[in-house]
Amino acid sequence: MPQTGLVPARQKVIGVYDKGRPGTVLETQTDLVDVDSGEVHARVTSSGFFIGQGNWGGPKSPATENYPPPKGKAPDATIEVQTSAESALLYRLNGDYNPLHADPEPGKKMGFGGTIMHGLYSWNSTAHSLLKELGGGDPANIKEYQSRFASPVRPGDKLITNAWVMGVNQDGWSEVRFVTQVAGGKVVLSNGLALIKVTGQAKSKL
Repeated sequence: MPQTGLVPARQKVIGVYDKGRPGTVLETQTDLVDVDSGEVHARVTSSGFFIGQGNWGGPKSPATENYPPPKGKAPDATIEVQTSAESALLYRLNGDYNPLHADPEPGKKMGFGGTIMHGLYSWNSTAHSLLKELGGGDPANIKEYQSRFASPVRPGDKLITNAWVMGVNQDGWSEVRFVTQVAGGKVVLSNGLALIKVTGQAKSKL
């Protein structure tokens, strides 16, 4: 991606699926496009779930492809990230000012027991940790990254990511499967998959 210039985000709906009583899934695709050449620099596919708004006679969603960790194989990498009581307050400076991440009362009313971390914190901190641990911290060494949100994170929780390197394709990209969970507790990110050029840990510049 160029350091300067216009890179518009072009978004479209690619699917609306009826999940019955649980709700409706809205799947969107967002492309970051070079305004001059039309080249797609990055593509983000996401699914939003509308709880309790199903049974409207719409199409069923296609089968989800799963990427489970290999059975009986120890992780190739285990990474820990410690959050603090202030982590959600700092992360909301990115522009997401939902009170759920700052005021305990909305979280209590929604059944979370209080303030929760932004979902994108779990998502982005795991991506950063995997790249730092396996790809030398070089952004050029990660091509694809996906996972499924499984449960929320509370400020102060420790996140533990286990990663398995499954193999290398002909272009040098390794398929990395991963699971992130709260230490001693629930899975936070499941069905994780990343394509990384495995080079080893990032070297400290200090």
